[in-house]
Amino acid sequence: MPQDDAPEPTASPDGAAPEAEPVLATHGVGPWPGGESAWPEGDRYDADLLREGDTRNVVDRYRYWTMEAIVADLDERRHPFHVAIENWQHDMNIGSIVRSANAFAADTVHIIGRRRWNKRGAMVTDRYQHVMHHPDVETFLAWSRDEGLPVLAVDNVEGSVPIETYDLPERCVLLFGQEGPGLSDEAVAAADATLEISQFGSTRSINASAAAAVVMHAWIRRHRF
Repeated sequence: MPQDDAPEPTASPDGAAPEAEPVLATHGVGPWPGGESAWPEGDRYDADLLREGDTRNVVDRYRYWTMEAIVADLDERRHPFHVAIENWQHDMNIGSIVRSANAFAADTVHIIGRRRWNKRGAMVTDRYQHVMHHPDVETFLAWSRDEGLPVLAVDNVEGSVPIETYDLPERCVLLFGQEGPGLSDEAVAAADATLEISQFGSTRSINASAAAAVVMHAWIRRHRF
């Protein structure tokens, strides 16, 4: 199978043809030592990777595993929090948020609004991460209610509660907005709570993908340590 450590081509916001992405060098491993006679047994291993080496951006545990085997193993260990992102302006931060969601083993990432999103920052982690699309906020909220999941909006708007003082529930959806405008008024109004990250410098806000990573890690500290 082809190596999957390079980002997929992405189209520009104006619909122009996608440009080919450069292949990024990553740390990896060479062919399995000892040749085919020494290959490990099991369906989870990919013969091409064993033969040619594995340069994918995966932890050592998953070296030489097929993508399907990795996803199946992750499904046994995913955490019960979800991540949702409003996608109205082709925000380039979405890919980075998906990458962080994969790193913290979020259950699912929900894209609200435009189905197409810029995958450059995901570094192909979207292949291992469940991603679900909702055409609008109303549809997303209906889904979360059916699942019994509280929606926690993250934005530094009036009335927001510092996340450092909030007891994050184990089962929840962490909802993030666009870089710049933040969350839509509809999303903030419908959320069960609106949280903000305490800041101490001169800038009004931090980058959307950085904020998402901070909040996901806050969940990890609360429920896994």
